[in-house]
Amino acid sequence: MTDEDPIVAALRAAGCVFAEDEARLLREAASGDELTTLVRRRVDGQPLEHVLGWAGFRGLRVAVDPGVFVPRHRTGLLVDQAIPLLSPGDVVLDLCCGTGALGAAVAAKIPVELHAADIDPASVACARRNVPRVYEGDLFEPVPTALRGRIAVILANVPYVPTEEIALMPPEAREYEVRVALDGGDDGLTVLRRVAAEAPGWLAPGGHVLSETSGRQAPVALAVFRSHLSDARIVEDDDSIVVIGTKQGRPGPKSGAAPGVKTR
Repeated sequence: MTDEDPIVAALRAAGCVFAEDEARLLREAASGDELTTLVRRRVDGQPLEHVLGWAGFRGLRVAVDPGVFVPRHRTGLLVDQAIPLLSPGDVVLDLCCGTGALGAAVAAKIPVELHAADIDPASVACARRNVPRVYEGDLFEPVPTALRGRIAVILANVPYVPTEEIALMPPEAREYEVRVALDGGDDGLTVLRRVAAEAPGWLAPGGHVLSETSGRQAPVALAVFRSHLSDARIVEDDDSIVVIGTKQGRPGPKSGAAPGVKTR
């Protein structure tokens, strides 16, 4: 009987549920002393994606720098809902972009004119490794004014964790991801309200803004979108909830619900 793989044992002792898979990825990334350093960083609690320097998202390998928000697999629903609303050449804005993973995933499926923005300098630097045209500043403030009234889809994966609940998040998030990417204000909807209020001025007629939210927040998020846009709806699957708002004008293409996806 052979001894257990020491890296797997160390990762498992640190609470890594998928210790075998993580050990394989770490060995693929480095060897010798460098591998030892990577394992130590992971055992100390750093997100695997920060340790590896990348995250898998919608079939892409997205660069992820230390401190930057790690793209979640559940947010793929937002990408899936955006793609049918677009035509080749449309303008897309990935707002609160983090790594730029959402915009990159959309652009990988359909040739769009992609722009992105984030307030966090480290996130902007990281996103520029993944997508072109990334601007640094608060929400729409750094976005070129030439895009006003031209954007077909705004991907706004805004922070939506209520401030007091950040302390309850897993250490990987609260200790290693920039707080501005997590903190949604008192009820978690502060940034979403700002996006909903400003989006109509940037959207083309019939354009859409999409944002992830939680089940508890969904009714309020829907009401916020409806107060600023001509139409809004909720789409959800087993893992995620997306609110979609539409600006009045020529309607864009609509998609039927995919298996496991509900609309309300």
